[in-house]
Amino acid sequence: MSRRNKKTFSKPATPANSQPAAEMVEPVEGLESFSFGEPTSIMDQRDLQDCMECANNGRWYEPPISTYGLARLLAGAVHHESPLVFKRNVIMSCFKPHPMLSRQDASAFVMDYLVFGDAYLERRDNRLGEPLKLKHSLAKYTRRGVDLDQYWFVTYYQEDYAFEPGKVFHLRNASIHQEIYGAPEYMSALQSIMLNGEATLFRRNYYINGSHAGVIVYLTDPVANSADVEKLKRSLKDARGGGAFKNLFVYAAGGKKDGLQILPFSQIAAKDEFTGIKDATRDDMLAIHRVPPQLMGVMPNNTSGLGDIVKAARVFAINELYPIMESLKAVNDWLGVEVFQFNPYALAEEKAGD
Repeated sequence: MSRRNKKTFSKPATPANSQPAAEMVEPVEGLESFSFGEPTSIMDQRDLQDCMECANNGRWYEPPISTYGLARLLAGAVHHESPLVFKRNVIMSCFKPHPMLSRQDASAFVMDYLVFGDAYLERRDNRLGEPLKLKHSLAKYTRRGVDLDQYWFVTYYQEDYAFEPGKVFHLRNASIHQEIYGAPEYMSALQSIMLNGEATLFRRNYYINGSHAGVIVYLTDPVANSADVEKLKRSLKDARGGGAFKNLFVYAAGGKKDGLQILPFSQIAAKDEFTGIKDATRDDMLAIHRVPPQLMGVMPNNTSGLGDIVKAARVFAINELYPIMESLKAVNDWLGVEVFQFNPYALAEEKAGD
């Protein structure tokens, strides 16, 4: 074959941005998804109300609901404690003093009834066996005995004390599950009360722990003198004083675009819907306590306001406070003396237009 007829075959050029076949990324053959743990149902155990049984320990019955837990829960949310205190205060403003029952004992008796659904008064007699005085017994520590006419005062710091049978009056808010103890009326709002308190605690810890930044100073231009970088770091550290928000300094020498940037970081936060949680749980608590929001100092969300506060107070007193007052008068039937008497609530008796 002559040289001029000889053909030369060359390997075609590989584009600069292409990859050899051996280096091509192979497709994924399959995907696998998994989760940590199994789904947990909200009501995966027995219903709370079905657990309301009174255990017999041989001397007294244990309450179906922890009195210690209910006492702690009282201070768990503003709009849980405030309606109960408000009811107690209005009722006591109408209370007529009696020689056998002091204002202090009456006030504690009413508060126990609203918080625990149980309230106790001990009758103390004179030497002739006649009623002399009624003393309040703390519902948090009072237990009903196996002999239902006898009660016990049980604490962790002193010996258990047995009241004389027949000397303790027990006012109970009837429970549909058992007839030994009463039950508070706000049981269905327990989750809202706890969520409200936990949301407040979470937000408070967010500000206290100081683990979040005020601004990010992002420096990418190389600085010849390292002492200047240290000065900048010290200035950022001292600028916020002892506040919870901290400044964050990032130094990445490389000469990138926008060599020195100040990025606001305080807007980047977990969207926990704090205000929405507080408002929703507040509405639940006011609904379960049946207290008009204007009586609790709730600020209206609209320009029209919350309506006439006097009319709201009148309806609230007639529908809510007067029935509680009638329940308290059960002491009179047990004692044979009208120790619980009330003056009319001024706003409830006020006529329209006065």
